[in-house]
Amino acid sequence: MKRIQTDVAVIGAGTAGLAAYRAATAAGASAVIIEGGPYGTTCARVGCMPSKLLIAAAEANHAVDRWPEFGLRLDGRVTIDGRAVMERVKRERDRFVGFVLEGVDAIPETHRIRGYARFLDDHQLQVDDHTLVAFSRAVIATGSSPFIPSAWRELGDRLIVNDDVFEWHALPGSVAVFGAGVIGLELGQALHRLGVAVTVFGRDNHVGPFSDPAVRAYAIRTFGEEFPLFGNGKLVDMKRVGDGVEIRHASDGREHVLNVDYVVAATGRRPNIARLDLPNTSLELNSNGVPVYNRCTMQAGDSGIFIGGDVSDDMALLHEAADEGRIAGENAARFPHIKAGLRRAPLGIVFTDPQLAVIGDAFINLAPGSFVTGEVSFENQGRSRVMLRNRGLLHLYADVRSGRLLGAEMMGPDAEHIGHLLAWALQMDMTVSQMLDMPFYHPVVEEGLRTALRDAQARLKEADAPAIRRVA
Repeated sequence: MKRIQTDVAVIGAGTAGLAAYRAATAAGASAVIIEGGPYGTTCARVGCMPSKLLIAAAEANHAVDRWPEFGLRLDGRVTIDGRAVMERVKRERDRFVGFVLEGVDAIPETHRIRGYARFLDDHQLQVDDHTLVAFSRAVIATGSSPFIPSAWRELGDRLIVNDDVFEWHALPGSVAVFGAGVIGLELGQALHRLGVAVTVFGRDNHVGPFSDPAVRAYAIRTFGEEFPLFGNGKLVDMKRVGDGVEIRHASDGREHVLNVDYVVAATGRRPNIARLDLPNTSLELNSNGVPVYNRCTMQAGDSGIFIGGDVSDDMALLHEAADEGRIAGENAARFPHIKAGLRRAPLGIVFTDPQLAVIGDAFINLAPGSFVTGEVSFENQGRSRVMLRNRGLLHLYADVRSGRLLGAEMMGPDAEHIGHLLAWALQMDMTVSQMLDMPFYHPVVEEGLRTALRDAQARLKEADAPAIRRVA
């Protein structure tokens, strides 16, 4: 068996792993990077980029549906060439993956080890049956994988996860999407707008990333008007029938039967830890088997083992993975002299239409009575109505004592841009009053944000009025 000695062993060559390797070597440490699966990062291969390519095609087709309201007429009808749609998705996906592979190829071959690593103890890894790696410090960056309920596997090739969608050669006639979270909504709506008969099943009326009851209810109603969405449907039975799947489900006190070509399991992701043999280490593990770590330093306990990316089971987002990998790599290189890295204001965006966004503290994390809510509906917002994109609701939360922005939940047009403005303001620790001092052009969608800020400011004054009267 080959033996290697290194300062830092990075397990996983995704976004976090590559960032950790680069940070460690930039800091002067020797490092190897170990990968058993395909190179290319989850984002480039099966996540952010291919999903947005599918969504872009869906949005282009859906735009035609709004033409009559603008007074535009189309002779004939638009046809969807599903094979051509998927060819572009895969072609552009492969291009994005190619850029990542160029970065991997730039790593010296002697620093790259192919295979799956498992811990023998706190300072040794075995890679398959061919390499023993002795390390001083390590970074776990093995990512995550889609979760599939074991009972569903009997559906065979009629059961897929989001990763599999991007390998289709053409579009199917019908799908049932289980999971109304980020992945389920993005894929479900995109496939619906590309002519696929889509039914989405949620659980406990959870939809997207929302915890604010009003925003969540608005989202359920809005998506439900476009395609069948059972926010709290009960699965009675699901079985393979020929080249399709028969689904029996109950809602509103009645049982329904649905036949589809495929079932898409968008039921969440799980950290890739099964192969690591973490019990062989001295690390404390949480209830999910993930090492307990400090999210500011990415250090697991007081050990020389660090963690980063989706495997940390925190925020499965590319920019977070890149930050975590960099922090982990830098601290692994300088261990034991570690320091906290920059953790940015939380920002999550869902590329449905309307878009969804959660910034900073979500509603569920705020103590009742500690905040006020500023609200705006985009249904009558000027620029949104001009573009016929006037659907949405924004709730932003401000600290009742200081007026400081705490967070926001939003469904609406251009949420990806408004979300960034809110995240920047949050990271700069701005108050509602300070945000209202910023420029707002006319007519733009961002004027809706100003309306919500004005509403929050009025509520802050109302909350402060009793205190003023008591002083008087």
